[in-house]
Amino acid sequence: MDAKTLQIGDPRLYINRELSLLEFNRRVLEQAKDPTNPLLERLRFLCIASSNLDEFFEIRVAGLKQQVVFTSTPNGPDQMSPAEQLRSIGQVVHALVAEQYQILNDVLIPELAGEEIRFLKRSEWNTRQKTWIRGFFNRELLPVLSPIGLDPSHPFPRILNKSLNFLVSLEGTDAFGRNGVIAIVQTPRALARIINIPETYARGPFEFVFLSSIIHAHVDDIFPGMQVTGCYQFRVTRNSDLFVDDEAVEDLLHALEGELHQRRFGDAVRLEVASDCPADMVDLLKREFDLAEEDIYSCDGPVNLTRLMAVPDLIERPDLKFPTFVPSSPARITRNTDLFEVMRPAAASPVPVVQTDRRSVVSGGTRPRCACD
Repeated sequence: MDAKTLQIGDPRLYINRELSLLEFNRRVLEQAKDPTNPLLERLRFLCIASSNLDEFFEIRVAGLKQQVVFTSTPNGPDQMSPAEQLRSIGQVVHALVAEQYQILNDVLIPELAGEEIRFLKRSEWNTRQKTWIRGFFNRELLPVLSPIGLDPSHPFPRILNKSLNFLVSLEGTDAFGRNGVIAIVQTPRALARIINIPETYARGPFEFVFLSSIIHAHVDDIFPGMQVTGCYQFRVTRNSDLFVDDEAVEDLLHALEGELHQRRFGDAVRLEVASDCPADMVDLLKREFDLAEEDIYSCDGPVNLTRLMAVPDLIERPDLKFPTFVPSSPARITRNTDLFEVMRPAAASPVPVVQTDRRSVVSGGTRPRCACD
């Protein structure tokens, strides 16, 4: 880049705003890799990076997709068109997501296991834990899970923004005489995504199991009489930007209430799906959500890393967290119960201004007189 030929309006001088936001998120993710940070705080940073990406897609990417639909022209100093920005964002975010799961699986989970904080896979459950987990599933999950079989009379259901769902392939005949269907299992938001195994069943002080693992292990119980041939978790991110024309509506509160409800079912902008999901199943989801290949993000683990934010609060290990901030009060306030009495000396008489013929002296300094003196 030749500095002599550059002009102030040259797009090469400017960084795209959306890509700059992603670089900020990359720095957040770097904190999850920094060994000088406490271990549980590194897990928090990983969750923060995931949460930032959620918001980025809900607002920034959603806005760019709308600009593409309306064939908007470049209006930023970098002169990148909306389509160019989306292509660049896809390249950066796919790399970021892959790095997120690499950090979780290869760095944080092994280091947490070294501190006796374990996330148990289904293959690691012992007999007593399997018994407790089955009871937990029957008691807490089975009553609130409502599967929906896909057929001409039961179309693809409306999927809530950022909710956990499962795409299930089945063989056999169900209670309604249908053969070999595909079903959707939606998970209520109120359910915790991380389950703490009770001490009486745990082999260590802190053992957890993912909600998705429990559902995977017992998904057959949701479909009696049929054989489950595949179960794959997925999550869709939707356009959540609010648009209310405050000059065109008479009741702003009512308009906002309507927008807040509809934002849960806005246009899909991203699909996160389990890395083991077959291509034909991914294609089905792509068609249903009207997404392109670059909008699909493969997840080698839980599809919502943000929900791991609850883990540090469940673990009493101050040595693995930042020191707790302890607020303090100024000594002058603690010694005197009359706050106004404490404040009064600070509100002393105004600083004297000594007038001279051509200058004013203020607190020992001088300044030229002006017409307003």
